[in-house]
Amino acid sequence: MLFTGTFFISLFVLMMQLLWKFVDVLIGKGLSLDVLAEFFWYMAISLVPQALPLAVLLASLITYGNLGESSELTAIKASGTSLLQSFRSLIAVNILITLASFVFQNYIGPEANSKMGQLLLSMKQKSPELEIPEGVFYNGIPQTNLYVERKNLENGHLYNIMVYRMTDSYEDQAIILADSGMLQATADKKHLLLNLWSGQWFENMRMNDVGNSAREPYRRETFGHKKIVIDFDADFNLADVGGVMGNVRGKGIAKLHQDRDSLTHVFDSIGKEYYDEVKAIYYKEAGLTKKEKVQALKIARAEHYDIDSAYAKLSPEMRRLVVERALTTVQQEISDLNFKRMITSDGDHFIRLHTIEEINKYLVALTCLIFFFIGAPLGAIIRKGGLGVPIIISVIVFIVYFILQNTGYKMARLGTWAIWFGMGLSPAVLIPIATFFTYKANNDSTVFNMEVYTNLFMRMLGLRMKRRIDSKEVIIHTPAYKKDATILAQINSDLTLYIKEKKLKRLPNFVRTFFKYEPDRKIAQISERLEEVIKDLGNTRNQRIIAALNDYPIIAVKAHTRPFERRWMNILSVVLLPVGMFLYIRMWQFRIRLYKDIETIERTNNLIISEISNL
Repeated sequence: MLFTGTFFISLFVLMMQLLWKFVDVLIGKGLSLDVLAEFFWYMAISLVPQALPLAVLLASLITYGNLGESSELTAIKASGTSLLQSFRSLIAVNILITLASFVFQNYIGPEANSKMGQLLLSMKQKSPELEIPEGVFYNGIPQTNLYVERKNLENGHLYNIMVYRMTDSYEDQAIILADSGMLQATADKKHLLLNLWSGQWFENMRMNDVGNSAREPYRRETFGHKKIVIDFDADFNLADVGGVMGNVRGKGIAKLHQDRDSLTHVFDSIGKEYYDEVKAIYYKEAGLTKKEKVQALKIARAEHYDIDSAYAKLSPEMRRLVVERALTTVQQEISDLNFKRMITSDGDHFIRLHTIEEINKYLVALTCLIFFFIGAPLGAIIRKGGLGVPIIISVIVFIVYFILQNTGYKMARLGTWAIWFGMGLSPAVLIPIATFFTYKANNDSTVFNMEVYTNLFMRMLGLRMKRRIDSKEVIIHTPAYKKDATILAQINSDLTLYIKEKKLKRLPNFVRTFFKYEPDRKIAQISERLEEVIKDLGNTRNQRIIAALNDYPIIAVKAHTRPFERRWMNILSVVLLPVGMFLYIRMWQFRIRLYKDIETIERTNNLIISEISNL
């Protein structure tokens, strides 16, 4: 039930995220409820493979978070069952989910993606006056290409318009330029009415004399206002599915293999043909025989042959002709190579898309299993159930996965990265993370114990907790007041000598701080004796002594001696001069703080000794 609930929640979130991408296609088109219902149905089916990993992650987090929060996980481990053993049944379930996800992507998902693409294409063509973009040619209107530089969304006016009217023949093409206009659908939704203002109309005139087509006449018209009626059936009809069937997401594994093999065969044939063309240039050019061409090549390749000398012997007119011919030949070859590169790069792109989609079907299914080994150990570590912390962690993990997966997919699709690298980016990052979390959870690690990180952060910033001692309701041992007073008096004497010896207000010795570290055992011993007295006096009922005990600072016995525990880290900080200077000044601040702490301790000691003498 938990997995089912998280699955539908994840599916709903993904649908809402995808809905914003197509909101301009759905709104204002007058679509009926059955069409919208069909669109949402196919959208939901196409997003099922993406929703399954997120549902597994969230459900496993909540499940083991609840077990840890209610101490059931502790009871399971106490009975001799390890965490990995408790995973066994859920691993089997997740393997079934992984297989179901792959089967779904291979058989059901492609059909849903094809239907969804067909619906989207039909929706976009239903009311093209709402779809016209700025700054690009729009071909959503049959036999018409429309360019709009700018449009006003409030009143629907279009500015700086260029219209290409196309038919089956090039003889009667028309180009229309206008300063402004407006495109509206007629009431019967069968035509589009294009109102144009301040423009010109250029149109070829059809002639019966085919032989004079090179000198085709044309008509030019200048107008202030013109209405053009364009045939366009805006009633909703499903578009031809032939165009959307080329989408690789609408194909299963078998179809991807078949189409990739066909594309490889076609473009290999094209490449071989290009190779044969280049190869033939060496033997069939300008009517030369093979023997003559070979002789010409020998002359061109000879080291003693000086092209500059041969060029200098030509007349000025011949030099100009030679340069013009060479330039023309190079430009033609560059143009030809660019055209061939465009064709071959398109072929590589299509083949690459089929390979990427096949790998993606396996990876999305495998992600279900990876997310389980992230979610379940995390739940066992954080020990928080419900929908609060698990949802936050799930969102963070899914965002990391989404960024890695989309980055790798786009870079592999563009050919910037190798396919194996782009598609393997997300599992290469997530699998070690899942292994790390599983290992830590199985060994009862405190990797997510916030108190550990809080203490580390406070030590890094030099922060300390305030001492808090409360009166005890039940006292078993009465404090040894006389002994404690004697120890406090001795501590005062020792602290006075310590201050004179260490001279804490001065800058610390640079060499001792970073190169010749010596532990400060004296202040550590004084701190231990003071803590024993505080612990003993904590059993008193005297409220003045209790209040005085809370005035004692918690002494940091190492912070004023050196920046790091390890000697090589201290030396490295000196090499990095800005870091070393910062740490050196910070050490001086710790010494001054220790000096003030000693003053507070001596003052508090005198107060407690005075109070004990009055008992």
